[in-house]
Amino acid sequence: MPTRLNPYLSFDGNARQAMEFYRRVFGGELALNTFGEFGTEGEQADKIMHAQLETDSGLTLMGSDVPPEMEYTPGTAMTVSLSGDDVDELRGYWNALSDGGIVSVPLERQMWGDEFGACVDRFGTPWMVNISQPAG
Repeated sequence: MPTRLNPYLSFDGNARQAMEFYRRVFGGELALNTFGEFGTEGEQADKIMHAQLETDSGLTLMGSDVPPEMEYTPGTAMTVSLSGDDVDELRGYWNALSDGGIVSVPLERQMWGDEFGACVDRFGTPWMVNISQPAG
């Protein structure tokens, strides 16, 4: 397997819902493992220890719930960026990700010629979508 770089998102108890949402957005196969599968009992047992979404278009997104003994600090130091020239695919992702979220930059043509938008989805994950325009 070649080396790959992919986002790993942390959630405060709603990783299952978030990753299932991302599966609806991007399609693909979602694998979910709970803390209980690895011996944790009690309230934390049903929380997600590791989730991995592999899409048909080659995207990989991972995530988990932060255990109570670790600090959960949502931040703005990381944004997930989607870019390419498949207008229908990227607009579809944009529409799904921004639905119920906060749009900071509407998806529209920008000064550099591409369509670009930025939002934070309903789970607090920041996204940027850039649709490249054909050269010429």
